Amino acid sequence: MNIRFLAPLLALALGACSIAPSTPSVPSPATQPAPAAQRDAATTLSAERAARQFVSVVKTVEPVAEAECRARTRGMNCDFNIVVDDRPGQAPNAFQTLDKAGRPVLAFNIPLIATVKNADELAFVMGHEAAHHIESHIARQQRNATAGAVIFGSIAAITGGGDQMVQSAQEVGASLGARSYSKDFELEADRLGTIITHKAGYDPVRGAAFFTTIADPGNRFLGTHPPNAARIEIVRKTAATLK
Repeated sequence: MNIRFLAPLLALALGACSIAPSTPSVPSPATQPAPAAQRDAATTLSAERAARQFVSVVKTVEPVAEAECRARTRGMNCDFNIVVDDRPGQAPNAFQTLDKAGRPVLAFNIPLIATVKNADELAFVMGHEAAHHIESHIARQQRNATAGAVIFGSIAAITGGGDQMVQSAQEVGASLGARSYSKDFELEADRLGTIITHKAGYDPVRGAAFFTTIADPGNRFLGTHPPNAARIEIVRKTAATLK
């Protein structure tokens, strides 16, 4: 990742975000809203601070994540490409994927970069996403999806279903297969993400407080994410072993 290129890009991108402070709808004379110029200056300052924090965390966490990847795997591409997803209209989010050459990509969108409370939260999210790659979750999810498609498609064929029914059954099976272990994958990434965050010099328990700012998925059947409380608990337990 080219930090020198990313830093000015982030400053410009984040500067376009609207992070204006809220004001009372009917302000009293003593609490008049700040002039527009002051609000714009505060927004720019906040954006620049968020950009600097992101670049600083990337420079610290990336080499640790890559070293952890090399230590735990054999033959895996551990050259992380950390990018900013600047598509408009998104909720705060980060994700891990692979490019066409198989290089691992960690993507963070601007709302997430701008709204994390501190560097520990950002470092933990980064460690978590890197852990998804180290644990081969994409490949494992694809295998689960394929197995589900084969099983459901075979059942449909055996019961006399036509081509359309078999195809529909395969699609359902692939979806269910992909979801079957997704909660386990998230907890695995939380555990290893805790280790990466700690080795990078950040506080993973403080970082896991990020879960208190997002919606709790609860313990839904075939949900893709475990309850936030379970995720915070595994971070605490893992962090306790590192001390």
